[in-house]
Amino acid sequence: MTKLYVGNLPYSYTDNDLRDMFAPYGEVSSASIIMDKVRGRSKGFGFVEMDDSAAQTAVAELNGKDIGGRNIVVSEARPMTDKPRREYDRNSRGPRQ
Repeated sequence: MTKLYVGNLPYSYTDNDLRDMFAPYGEVSSASIIMDKVRGRSKGFGFVEMDDSAAQTAVAELNGKDIGGRNIVVSEARPMTDKPRREYDRNSRGPRQ
């Protein structure tokens, strides 16, 4: 199984739209749009999981494709790195020193 990052998506895209986009290349085991929890809208990117060979074909075919006036980015997802959380001082505009 390969996890793909799909970026620069139209904000109107749903999980089902993402699944439908990748379905012609093979069986999609999961497709999810990442949502902004505060605003309740799409962040413009998501992730798709599918079979390794199907994922390679999908990357080759879909990366840079115009979807809703936006050239999408499709690549193999990288693992998240552990970034230290920054604390913010309520009385200033930046991180605490």
